[in-house]
Amino acid sequence: MKIPFSPPYVDETVINEVVDSLRSGWITTGPKVKALEFEICKLTGAQAALGVNSWTSGALMTLRWLGIQPGDEVIIPAYTYCATAMAPMWAGAKVVMADSGTDFNISVDAIRRAITPRTKAIIPVDIAGFPCDYDAIMSLVREPQIQAMFKPSSEMQEKLGRILVLSDSAHSIGARYHGKHNGAETDIAVFSLHAVKNVTTAEGGMICFNMPEPFDNLQLYKDFRLMSLNCQTKDAFTKSQAGGWRYDIVGKGMKVNMADINAAIGLAQIRQYDRLLKERHRVYDTYNAAFAACPWAILPPYRVADRETSCHVYALRVRDFTEQQRDAMIAEIAKHDVAVNVHFVPLPMLSYYKGLGYDIKDFPQAYNNYECEISLPVYPQLDDEKVRVVIQTVINAYHLVKSQTLQ
Repeated sequence: MKIPFSPPYVDETVINEVVDSLRSGWITTGPKVKALEFEICKLTGAQAALGVNSWTSGALMTLRWLGIQPGDEVIIPAYTYCATAMAPMWAGAKVVMADSGTDFNISVDAIRRAITPRTKAIIPVDIAGFPCDYDAIMSLVREPQIQAMFKPSSEMQEKLGRILVLSDSAHSIGARYHGKHNGAETDIAVFSLHAVKNVTTAEGGMICFNMPEPFDNLQLYKDFRLMSLNCQTKDAFTKSQAGGWRYDIVGKGMKVNMADINAAIGLAQIRQYDRLLKERHRVYDTYNAAFAACPWAILPPYRVADRETSCHVYALRVRDFTEQQRDAMIAEIAKHDVAVNVHFVPLPMLSYYKGLGYDIKDFPQAYNNYECEISLPVYPQLDDEKVRVVIQTVINAYHLVKSQTLQ
């Protein structure tokens, strides 16, 4: 029995929605994108949401709008995917990495230690779909001494008057914070709608706007939409109408819009997301029940106080295992056609970031989380029989590797 790691969810409703887009004669940015944006706002409570072609472009566009200048600093976790670092780097910022907590997410104490007068943004990451401690992070950036340290270098930074919090919610669509679906806890949240995510548009992202006064989030939506289309005053549909060819370019934009053909996939999924999310919780609950009986297993955060994961992946840790033992365990699991993964290789361990001077020794908890982590598959199509196969395969692999170590 082959068990893939994260196949996209495609049923007849998804196929029909895509076919409807194809038959409409309009496949780029149009009504399907608008409908998906509406559904995201309805789910999250965000004041406005804009569909773009990736998480990375959404974060990059946000940081460019913020007016990041050379020398400005953006704090990110060391334990994340490279996109979290690439966006601020392409915006021109210096990336400052902070260590993790034992829940995988960025440590608020580490954020505090990393803040300088040059800090312009913080990008916390909801690892595996478990929300960060946003109450603590938002309280931190509003502390009088932290705000007094803030030195704006652009008009938008001056207008905000403090550090921007841009949540990397790539994994966490459908997570809950204080009983509500996340997406409205910080100034701006960006979801990923990549092929392996809980809701997908094949490639895509969604920017959720929740900026405080005096910002107007509906106006921000319009401004960002214009920016996402090269700052062209007429979109493709308007230009295509008889006599509507003339347009202007009114700023330094980007070409990062989402297309209707992509939005159709996510639109069909999000309309049934309550059911799909319940299926993810079913898988998570089954894993929890099985691995709670294993003294060597460290279960991932699930429901902790007022935070609940989106069940994106199951980030299992193996107690007292080294990186080499973990790798041997993954190799053994793969022999049985069960696909697992690791989330993530900390950035300071990757060649590019090591070359820039980042050192994993400065982020001990990030390494501790990584060295013994195995991500197990979680998706609606994973029926109970397949879940049992995953569990037994993982348990057998642990005992085999452990016995080899003792020899």
